Amino acid sequence: MKQLLSFSFLLLVVCCQAQPELYFPPTNSEPWETITPAEIGWCEAGLDTLSSFLEDRNTKAFIMLYQGKIVVEEYFDEFTEDSLWLWNSAGKTLTATVIGIAEQEGLLDLNDPSSFYLGEGWTSATPEQEADITIWNQLTMTTGLNDEDVDVFCTAPECLLYEDDAGERWAYHNGPYTLLQEVVANATGQTMNLYTYTRLLQPTGMGGLFLPLGDNRVFASKPRDMARFGLLMQNGGVWDETAILTNPLFFDDMVTPTQDINKSYGYLWWLNGYESYRLPGFQLDIPGPIFPNAPADLYAALGKDSQVIHVVPSEDLVLIRMGLSPNNEPVPINFNVDLWDVLDFLFCDTPDTIDEIEAPKLHVFPNPATTELTLSDVDLNARWTIYDFSGRALLTGKGASVDLQQFSAGYYLISIASNGTEINAKFVVE
Repeated sequence: MKQLLSFSFLLLVVCCQAQPELYFPPTNSEPWETITPAEIGWCEAGLDTLSSFLEDRNTKAFIMLYQGKIVVEEYFDEFTEDSLWLWNSAGKTLTATVIGIAEQEGLLDLNDPSSFYLGEGWTSATPEQEADITIWNQLTMTTGLNDEDVDVFCTAPECLLYEDDAGERWAYHNGPYTLLQEVVANATGQTMNLYTYTRLLQPTGMGGLFLPLGDNRVFASKPRDMARFGLLMQNGGVWDETAILTNPLFFDDMVTPTQDINKSYGYLWWLNGYESYRLPGFQLDIPGPIFPNAPADLYAALGKDSQVIHVVPSEDLVLIRMGLSPNNEPVPINFNVDLWDVLDFLFCDTPDTIDEIEAPKLHVFPNPATTELTLSDVDLNARWTIYDFSGRALLTGKGASVDLQQFSAGYYLISIASNGTEINAKFVVE
């Protein structure tokens, strides 16, 4: 399950998403065909390990599809298939899909200046700087607007400050993203919820809606609705025989690198299998793929508290997770890496095999921390470095304990060399 695909094969997978053998549940009824792990050669004994892992990490719902059929479906803490839950930032991928639909209907162009739909003065940049920001920049997190020392959720002009020219800087900035929903509304003449319902939810049998949450508009749905969206994405934007996204080039751009600053990011989707990635809040390239122990063609929707959609075309897999924060991790990277380790038991890989190919990981606790940070499972002679948001090295040292008394509250990254590989962890100082 962990072999890295060659780049040419990865392109073949991405470009040829349609898979006639996929099962699609009816759009007008609840039944969804299932298949047992044994029927597809998986080890049912691994289900107990997976279930314990999910429960221990505050999971509410977990669904795994194989060729469209449900192979694993678990709910915890009185949560059921009819319970509603917020997708958080995993819902950004829904917005990207809706933008693609509006483009194919000729209602907008990705190269249009965002001010065509948001009006002049939607930022605090100069008119010339603002005019260079396009819908494409909003989709790729390259608006150049400042995400440091501001409320990144605020969508008011006074919160959207110029930092760099559009296209020259990648920064995970929620404010410009949220305004994409205003772009859709003004381009289509419909509310975001109405346009999403008629063009995306209704044809796929999905439920759910975007809810206002402060300046945010966050999607909420039942777990199976999230699984339906993952299945749609697995099939290249086609639901059974109905093309929701009719432009395959847009879909390809959504799930492949569209800019060179952070190659592990497409149109609001996180991409596995590339040489480096950047995390929200950091101007720092972290070497290696996001999930080194998962298939290279995996692309993911990731949201706060580990709301997750993983799509793996090469393995005919979709998995979703809803729940509370599993480990107080601001960005759900470590949780997803741990999940793929546990999935190996279900895929019948033995623990010895996992030990041989498991990528090194850096665990830190407590997180959030106050005065001291402890590193686990590291070489005590290895040297670590702590970086701030801008990628500036703040402190280096050795050992398993880090004195944090000199650090102000905020997010930081600690990096350490282990067996010739750089491993990293993000942590919070309160």
